[in-house]
Amino acid sequence: MLNQGYDAQINALGVHCTDARQRRMCGFTLFSLALGSFCIGTSEFASMGILQLFSQSLEISIPEATNAITAYALGVVVGAPLVTLAAARLNRRTLLLGLMALFVVGNVLSASAPNLAMFAIARFVSGLPQGAYFGAGAVVATYIMGPGRGGKAFALVMMGLTVATIIGSPLATFLGQTIGWRNTYLTVAAASAVSLAALWAWVPTTPELDGGSIRQELKALRRFSVWAMMLVAALGVSSIFAIYTFVGPFVTDVAMLDPEWIPVALAIFGIGMTVGNFIGGRLADAYPARGLVLGFGIALVVLAALATLGANIAVMMVGLFGIGTTMFIAIPTVSVRMTKLAPDAPTLMGAMSLAAFNVSNAIGAAAGGFTIGAGYGLLSVAWAGFCLTFAGLAVFAVTMPRGRQLAAA
Repeated sequence: MLNQGYDAQINALGVHCTDARQRRMCGFTLFSLALGSFCIGTSEFASMGILQLFSQSLEISIPEATNAITAYALGVVVGAPLVTLAAARLNRRTLLLGLMALFVVGNVLSASAPNLAMFAIARFVSGLPQGAYFGAGAVVATYIMGPGRGGKAFALVMMGLTVATIIGSPLATFLGQTIGWRNTYLTVAAASAVSLAALWAWVPTTPELDGGSIRQELKALRRFSVWAMMLVAALGVSSIFAIYTFVGPFVTDVAMLDPEWIPVALAIFGIGMTVGNFIGGRLADAYPARGLVLGFGIALVVLAALATLGANIAVMMVGLFGIGTTMFIAIPTVSVRMTKLAPDAPTLMGAMSLAAFNVSNAIGAAAGGFTIGAGYGLLSVAWAGFCLTFAGLAVFAVTMPRGRQLAAA
């Protein structure tokens, strides 16, 4: 099913895919990259779908259980710059293989953790490779597709993650409900081993994918515009995690549906992400900021509707689809803008984009947990997300070139 998304792209591939055989191999390369992101997305989002299961098993409350989700996000935030810089000189193929191997280990450790402390450490280890993987994957995809298609390249790598929200996460949640949450992580580890083999077989061995100097990568971190864009992403995208983290309680405690509906709700969310990713990749290449402004702006309307009318089952499901769509319309624009702000450090910028998104994960989950813990009810997480996305849009209007005019438009 992942490969279907590439069929529509094969005829538009870059100069490295000029004949039928090369186009086929380029398709396999893109498929292997998306398969890796599919496994990563399944592990990340499945943790939210089985939140209630491991909180009960480890005998902790749901707000305490969100610490494991936060630990994963912190692993991404720490790993994105540190792993990328440490591996700056490595060929991107070699880097991808090492990162996926570490991801397999992290999920095996997650399955065997005896308590919250060890589980949080295992999730932290699992998160370490993510940012660098997406950064290196975006570089390889851009090499395959050719110049001027950075948005589509990033969207293709992200396609695996969005498909994970439709298939991987709901399936992992179902497995957690039927055979236990620990087996969910073992299944992810097995799938990741298959992804490792695919990367080894299909990512090309070429000096054109060699890394650069650490000094060159570090220059990018001296630019105010890079950090400003990361702040925009960290705040603006938080709403998706403020909602997604609590989809299970939304379904069972707000809509009063059976737990079997949780995978359905997760799949609806994931379909929205996939639709948004498809639109956002094209907007990112064509316009400098339209995807971000439209995505964040429409998300505010959806969040307000979800906060006030979300107890209605139809509104809740439409709202989940809407949040997924609008946030992923914005996300490719963030990645493309980051790369354009520091074109001499594309791997680091891709990794830092994912780091910002996982700061969003931590902020969104924490904000939602705070409003619930304060007694404002489950739907209050939508207002928390509203405030965070509004703040991200405001920062963009103030700090980015022409930001005020774009936000007004």
